[in-house]
Amino acid sequence: MKTALTPPTQTKVITLGGGCFWCTEAVFVRVHGVLDVESGYCNGHTNNPTYAQVCEGDTGHNEVVRLVYDPKAISLRELLEIFFVIHDPTTLNRQGNDAGTQYRSGVYLSDEADRTVAQQVLDDVNAALSGRVVTELQPLRNYWAAEAYHQDYFEHNPHQGYCAFVVAPKVQKFVQTFADKVKHG
Repeated sequence: MKTALTPPTQTKVITLGGGCFWCTEAVFVRVHGVLDVESGYCNGHTNNPTYAQVCEGDTGHNEVVRLVYDPKAISLRELLEIFFVIHDPTTLNRQGNDAGTQYRSGVYLSDEADRTVAQQVLDDVNAALSGRVVTELQPLRNYWAAEAYHQDYFEHNPHQGYCAFVVAPKVQKFVQTFADKVKHG
């Protein structure tokens, strides 16, 4: 007896900079249709930078999360709508008390075909926020995974001060605002 094989899922990748990657990662690991989230650094000029180097602000890198997602389960538009709710796209090189170019708001494309959707969402958000959005939209360049201790940071350190007072409220905001997008199980 032969059984039908399920075809492999065609995945897509988008990389987002929304301030500290611990916050952004903690939200997107909970999004239905997101298959993998990796904290990293992108669009700088140094190869394989360390967290300390990125924090010094001399590498040009941004703290980002790289999302691998199933476009049949969640669209790029939906991912970007979540992204623009969980961070402030109107503050240049800052999210809350985190300041520096490594905390800039950015959407980094792995596939130029995604540019039209990303630009439409960016334009919609910019119109809703009276033209104050500073989010950059660029091709992904020079991406490097962050050190292992940054991966799943909130999951491993939920009671650490920054996680309890900064990350947890962002996760809660996502859960309340996008209840229908929360991954179950």
